[in-house]
Amino acid sequence: MSELLTDRIARHIRDKPSSLAVVDRRSAVTYGELGELVTATAAGMSGMRRVAVLPTSDIGSLVAVTAAMASGIGVVLLHRHLLPEQFARVLSLTQPDVVLAAPNQHARLRRMGAASPTSVDSIQVTGVRAQCAADEDSELLIGITSGTTGEPKLFVRDQRSWARTLDRSDSTFDIRAGDRVATPGVLDHTHFLYGALHGLTRGAIVDLRPVNSSLPSGATHLYSVPTIAWDVVRSGIGPVPSVREVLSSAARWPSSGRSALQEALPNASIVHFYGASELSFVSFDRGIDPGPGTLFDGVDVEIRDSIVHVRSDMLFDGYLTEDGVAGGPVDGWMTVGDRGRLGSGENLDGGENLERCQSLEGRTGSLGSRQLTLLGRDTDILIRAGLNVELAPIESALTAIPGIVEAVCVGVPDVRMGEVPAVVIVEGANPPSTAEIWRHLRRELPSPSVPVQILTLEQLPRTPRGKVDRQEIGAIFATVRTAPSTTNQTVSEPLS
Repeated sequence: MSELLTDRIARHIRDKPSSLAVVDRRSAVTYGELGELVTATAAGMSGMRRVAVLPTSDIGSLVAVTAAMASGIGVVLLHRHLLPEQFARVLSLTQPDVVLAAPNQHARLRRMGAASPTSVDSIQVTGVRAQCAADEDSELLIGITSGTTGEPKLFVRDQRSWARTLDRSDSTFDIRAGDRVATPGVLDHTHFLYGALHGLTRGAIVDLRPVNSSLPSGATHLYSVPTIAWDVVRSGIGPVPSVREVLSSAARWPSSGRSALQEALPNASIVHFYGASELSFVSFDRGIDPGPGTLFDGVDVEIRDSIVHVRSDMLFDGYLTEDGVAGGPVDGWMTVGDRGRLGSGENLDGGENLERCQSLEGRTGSLGSRQLTLLGRDTDILIRAGLNVELAPIESALTAIPGIVEAVCVGVPDVRMGEVPAVVIVEGANPPSTAEIWRHLRRELPSPSVPVQILTLEQLPRTPRGKVDRQEIGAIFATVRTAPSTTNQTVSEPLS
């Protein structure tokens, strides 16, 4: 049995209470102080089944999540980009006992539809210990897998799956007691929430501040996505010799970006890992040049008709629906629709449609047989700054505008965001103005889904079989210079 997440943290609270644990923009706490806050908050949560948390980069958010997880209470991880109807759907499905956030987020929560948001310090009860505790089967986290658009799809993770994921982190990443782990992204992103909790399980100092504060303070590790890596490069704070590892998630981080980051962090090993909310860790690669990833120990992969299917002890339980948890792994296997191929190219069934790579734990084997090359997502989703963005709702929002008859959204490369949505439209009679289009999109879409470019064409490019040629549309955007817009020009909009 793997030690549970909060049991690992409790060990450091007991053994090194005077050591620094967490730093945010306003304050810092030792492990002993963190333990007192978690205990008081867990006592205030006594009797609850689930708590919804809209976390920001602050100590209180980390305390709320840790207290719930220590008590075996499910954490509903809210996201700042949820639309009101999505937020209502999340609360309807999860039925949390309380909605928690820092006081400066309460107005946002009310706009989203929360009737009575509260803060962590308002529920704390000192001098009382919580009566319940987590076990392996306890619900640990309910998150929103898409993160931005479409009907909220809620994934459920239990304590066991995160404990096994922590085991892989401990064996793959070099984080030690006393190290300083920078997690500069907002904690409503599971990558950064996991990074902060992982740092605490190792007895490290978790620094929640932006990179311009955390890296010069002696950070040894940086949890990152390509957007933050680019911010490090542009900030001019380098070189920072103290950083030993960069642990990065999110797709399509070009080698040029990795090279620039390596100059800023000259002693860092750059580790980029592939996974998903449903799958947890799958593979990782190290170095400047992106290449095939090495499978984490205990991960089996099958390629079925070019789609990556994964089996491991880190998989999620399923999606929360009106009828309970459904849509989880089938016979131990799960896919999120990513395409890929195994480095061995080995077809164990003698056909062209199946490649299999099983775990090499406890036995020897070819390194090549443990290599996974990703070829992009099979569904119409791109990853913008670590957030999944579905393309179909963007297209629907545009064609709902009178005067736009067709719209196609594609992902285009972006050095800071990794990939961003861009749209071509075909107009009919009485086309809308540029200002009308942007007002509509900002009203109807979460900010990560608002495209950075819109280009008006007389007709859409199509393949010989009549399908929209998305590859050609991508090529068109590659040749069009971003400029202030009028009709038939590209429109640029920053991510708000």
